[in-house]
Amino acid sequence: MVNPNGALTEGVYYILLSLLTPMHGYGIMQHVEMLSGGRVKLAAGTLYGAMNTMLERDWIQALPGAADKRKKEYMITDMGKEVLSQELNRLEELVANGKTLLGGRAT
Repeated sequence: MVNPNGALTEGVYYILLSLLTPMHGYGIMQHVEMLSGGRVKLAAGTLYGAMNTMLERDWIQALPGAADKRKKEYMITDMGKEVLSQELNRLEELVANGKTLLGGRAT
C-alpha cells in the first residue's frame, strides 16, 4: 500500500516508531523525546491530534481493557507498519542521494 499522504511529519514518524511497543500517551511523549535525543518534544495537543488522525487511518489502534481512560494504551497496526516501512525507504533514498551528490560527506 502506498501512503497517499506523502511524507510523514517527524512527529508522526516517531509516534509510529514508539508504538511498535504498546504504550499510553505520556509514554509516547517521553519515548519520542528520548529517541530524538531531546530534539522532538510533542505537546499533548499535537500528540493526540496526530493520534486521532492515525486512528482514523487505521495506522494505530487503542488496546481494549484499560480501566482508566487516561491511561489508554495504543499500538501500531499492520497498515501503520507498512506506512512506517515506506517512510523509512523514502528517508533512506534521501540520504543515499545526498551522500552521492555530496561525495559521501556533509558540508
